[in-house]
Amino acid sequence: MNELPLINMDLGNRFYLCLSALNSDVMPDNAQALWQDISVRYGESQRAYHTLSHIEQLLVQFDNIKHYLAEPHIVALALYYHDVIYDPTRADNEQKSAEYAVDALSSYLSPEQYEHIYVFIMMTANHQIDESTDSVKYSSVKYSDAAYLLDMDLSILGAPWSTYEQYANAIRQEYAHVSDIDYRDGRTAVLQGLLAHPKLYLTDYYYNQLEAQARDNINRELISLAAL
Repeated sequence: MNELPLINMDLGNRFYLCLSALNSDVMPDNAQALWQDISVRYGESQRAYHTLSHIEQLLVQFDNIKHYLAEPHIVALALYYHDVIYDPTRADNEQKSAEYAVDALSSYLSPEQYEHIYVFIMMTANHQIDESTDSVKYSSVKYSDAAYLLDMDLSILGAPWSTYEQYANAIRQEYAHVSDIDYRDGRTAVLQGLLAHPKLYLTDYYYNQLEAQARDNINRELISLAAL
């Protein structure tokens, strides 16, 4: 059997479990319709990295750290929706994804719940935690949930080099419309911006496991880009 339908089925079942844990009145057909919309989006032809496999990888990370989370189901739904809109030619994908999530979930979640998801998705634009937003009053617990979500999204940076290299190649494929020189300059700026952060990972869990490998991977990619 093709691997993709199996991934799709498993992710769809998990999506329903997350949503129904927050609202026991959600019907399976409603959750299935929401999931199909997500699945179609992540299957778009312009994607090479930001696919259902990316969501699957994030949920593997989620399973490892969910016991640290105050609101695991909110975090999981934010993971599902954080790249639901993805157009490599645009700079507002996070905004559009956050809005899409609110539109999809507002009939099933409370305003506080879907506002949390909105803010979490918006944080993935620059991987910084914004505690000044008016829509969510952050406690230290919610801060921690946001930190874990952002670290999960960047966990690929600390993967073994062979996996990181596949990720870097997939990102290049998504930007196939950009010339080598322009891609080199743009990607170099992004990577150097990451290295400029005192810590790539906000949680001790990810910092201790992945920080050194992530910095080594980024530096190796920068060397490759310089050769273009």
